[in-house]
Amino acid sequence: MEQARRTTSMLDYGLIGVLGILLGIPYALTKITQTTIPPLTGVAARVVLAAIALWFIVLASKIRLRSLKGYMPLLFVQGCVSSVIPYTLIAYGQVSVNSAVAAILNSTTPLFVCLISLFWTRHEPLNFNRIFGVSAGLAGVIMIAGVNSLQRLGTDAFGQVAIVVATASAAVAAIHGRKFNNMAPELAAAGSLTCAAIVLVPLCFLMDAPLQLAPSAGSIVALLVNAVFATALRAIIYFRLLRTIGSIGTTSAGYLKPAVGVLIGCTFLGENLTSMAAVGLVAIFIGVAIIDQKQQSETARRSNLAVVPTA
Repeated sequence: MEQARRTTSMLDYGLIGVLGILLGIPYALTKITQTTIPPLTGVAARVVLAAIALWFIVLASKIRLRSLKGYMPLLFVQGCVSSVIPYTLIAYGQVSVNSAVAAILNSTTPLFVCLISLFWTRHEPLNFNRIFGVSAGLAGVIMIAGVNSLQRLGTDAFGQVAIVVATASAAVAAIHGRKFNNMAPELAAAGSLTCAAIVLVPLCFLMDAPLQLAPSAGSIVALLVNAVFATALRAIIYFRLLRTIGSIGTTSAGYLKPAVGVLIGCTFLGENLTSMAAVGLVAIFIGVAIIDQKQQSETARRSNLAVVPTA
């Protein structure tokens, strides 16, 4: 039993790392896509392509579609708060907000989850360890992005507010997404992204003229990678982690976005690791470890107490 728990824990840590990478990829890919594709059209195409890829996975895996019964309204809400609102607002926000400030603002999702839990849902108990982990991770993000980046807060007000609202929406999605713990992650991801596409495609035709565009090859490739890996694969891992480590632990992966950027730069691009960035990396890893460790122990306790009836 103890060995099984340890294996599961290490798998979750690995998935958090993968999720952190997939969370960081869309920023650069979105910038490339937007060179020839408008933000809303890019978001709509990204979600549609991701949904199609996920339905292929669902059908190939022979997952029972009957489990969707009664979940459609919840999936529609999930699609809006996890995809429509954050993807659209971040896409428009990135037009004016630089990457350092965007990284800081968009990495506050665990903080929003804590605040929502404290003042509203109380779905996960808050304690010193968890609050310390969230705070340490956020401090690490600020150290890596650069304390001077905070001086730009307020200079691009519209874009920054858009990213903050997107981040808050993602926090709501992480809490709401726990309602699908009894559904296969692939099916939950496919259903929520399909609902998001139903909203985004009409808006795309209303706001843009997608059929008249002539996107470049680079934009198309960036869009495809963003859809398949940074959206479809990310959604599967996301719903899987919500089931095993909860909303705070899952959203802590967002702290890894700037950390991954620093490690890639130092490893492959020959960039120097400053002392401030090194301290930031340590703070992020400590924060994520503390958050996830607490989540793991409580999830294991709930699993031992829960009795799930079978139909």
